[in-house]
Amino acid sequence: MNSSDAEVPEPTTADRVHNLLSATSSLTVRALGEHHDLDTPVSVHGPRLRLRAPMDAPLTAAAAGTTDGLAVVLDVTDVSPAAVRDRVRARLTLAGRLHLAHLADDGPSVHLRVDVGHAVLATPYGTDALTAADLALATPDPLARHEAALLTHLADDHADALDLLAGLLDPALLTHHPAVRPLALDRHGLVLRLDHSHGHRDVRLVFPEPARDTEDFGHRMHELLTAAQHGLPVHRGRGVRRILP
Repeated sequence: MNSSDAEVPEPTTADRVHNLLSATSSLTVRALGEHHDLDTPVSVHGPRLRLRAPMDAPLTAAAAGTTDGLAVVLDVTDVSPAAVRDRVRARLTLAGRLHLAHLADDGPSVHLRVDVGHAVLATPYGTDALTAADLALATPDPLARHEAALLTHLADDHADALDLLAGLLDPALLTHHPAVRPLALDRHGLVLRLDHSHGHRDVRLVFPEPARDTEDFGHRMHELLTAAQHGLPVHRGRGVRRILP
């Protein structure tokens, strides 16, 4: 069986949502007809989220004034850390109820809890919905919080490695000499964007084994580069996507 015909492991929708929330540092909360922009990390605990807000923020006062939680919608945008055309990789819309959890120990802020109701993840390739129960089944990715740094390092300092990885792709994809840029990564593999003047294509290269941590990610990348140097087969996505401008 050709390696490109095998099933390609990749994150589930729940995994993607979990990873996006875990890696974000800002989001917008819609509540009571207003938009509240927060610069806050998000921790995911099954179907519940934990975030921070200033103690004197209107959102904090609104949450404190309810007994059964404040109905909210969270908006999170996933932007590629590497410079590519069309950098928005996904948009997450999540509905739930916001509760005041407790005061923060290290400053004038509070912890807020969001009980997830449902969510919708929209990408250039489609839209998927999930419930709180789905999110509870997500598998946290050990690379999620490090993806931006790893991708930026790869894009800025290892153009030679990207050129080498391009040799693992179907030669037909390289006909128009596209610029090869890293778009995304997770424990299962690396997504490359092939940028043409008339559009772009994204293709996933799969690691021989899932990466367990950032050090292991280095080993998995070395294995891909070794495969490229010696012309060895690797798994890659069958449905290579092309987006026209």
